[in-house]
Amino acid sequence: MPEGPELHLASCYINTVCAGLIFSGKVEKSEVSKNPEVLFESDAYLISATSRGKEIKLTLVPLKEEKNTLPGRGRDRAGQSQNGPQQPMDLVFRFGMSGSFKLTSGAELPKHAHLRFYTKESPCRALCFVDFRRFGRWEVNGMWQPDRGPCVMLEYEKFRENVLRNLSDKAFNKPICEALLNQKFFNGIGNYLRAEILYRLKIPPFEKARTVLEALQHRKQSPDLTLSKKVKLKRENPDLLELCHAVPMEVIHMGGKGYGLEPSDDAAAFEEWLQCYYVPGMRSLRDGNGRTIWFQGEPGPMAPKGEKSRKRRSQVNADPEPPSPKVTKPVPKRSSKGSTSQEKVAKQSGKKKGKDLVQGAENDKANEARKPNTRSRRKASASQESPTSEAPAADRKRQASARRSKG
Repeated sequence: MPEGPELHLASCYINTVCAGLIFSGKVEKSEVSKNPEVLFESDAYLISATSRGKEIKLTLVPLKEEKNTLPGRGRDRAGQSQNGPQQPMDLVFRFGMSGSFKLTSGAELPKHAHLRFYTKESPCRALCFVDFRRFGRWEVNGMWQPDRGPCVMLEYEKFRENVLRNLSDKAFNKPICEALLNQKFFNGIGNYLRAEILYRLKIPPFEKARTVLEALQHRKQSPDLTLSKKVKLKRENPDLLELCHAVPMEVIHMGGKGYGLEPSDDAAAFEEWLQCYYVPGMRSLRDGNGRTIWFQGEPGPMAPKGEKSRKRRSQVNADPEPPSPKVTKPVPKRSSKGSTSQEKVAKQSGKKKGKDLVQGAENDKANEARKPNTRSRRKASASQESPTSEAPAADRKRQASARRSKG
């Protein structure tokens, strides 16, 4: 996500590529963008840019006065007076997660160019605001957002004073990692910058912000030190607010990252520069806003309970690794009735097997119903066999006694 350094690099890019270029005509907006129309039109105008924290301002300045359309009638376009020519216009941009500016050929616009400014030359070129995720926003006749503090890069003294003067604010009741994302006080600091700043100072990310910053109010250098020694001491032992200025400036001096003049800027230098953010071996937790903070060592007393820290194991990469491609099995040809021959065989065998199982179960139940209990069967057989076995013996005794009586 673009942070303060990226916005500043974008403003430098615009001022470099637009130097000496004259733009003309209407400003075009893509049909899919939900941002407002930019009702600006001029035969010849210039474009310049400036940045402040996480915002960038484009200024459109007409080069000459234009004739009114009809006597007594003014134009109703934004940025134009009712009875005068086109007036200068400011457009304030916030990049969201993927915004950037590119100067391209007017005949080959980027796919996600949602705002386009055309040059007067032939063939024409176009300065485009490109944003493939469409989270970026622009404001017509815009101003810097009033709830954003001074820029950490370009207004360092005001930034430092604003923080130390307002330490009683409830924003500093939160962990320092969350306070660093509050643009009211840290305008320009984002996710990767806060991780790098806290890592260099070995400050636990979930230490209370006020506890960390209150110590800076009483930090004073000895009056006996010369100016050169004071500067050297600051460089060797910077505090948190000084690093909020110095670390973004390192990124700006590095350049590139896709916001420079070369279209194929290599991000390898930036990845090499990172010491903590998304670096293997570092730990990570989600803060109270759901943002991931990378750090080393203990998280601090305000760490969220129940959260387990995770370690980065894979290779350094600012973006998540793409998932491995899925291997799809070839789909067999379907018959005219919409089912495959294999499916038919499976269905028939399944039906036959199911039928056999049902019939077998019914036969077992019938056999069990016909088969009497073993114990009752034994009792019945004993009762049936005892009279038949005793009858022949009694008959023989009676016959023997009858013979003896006769003899």
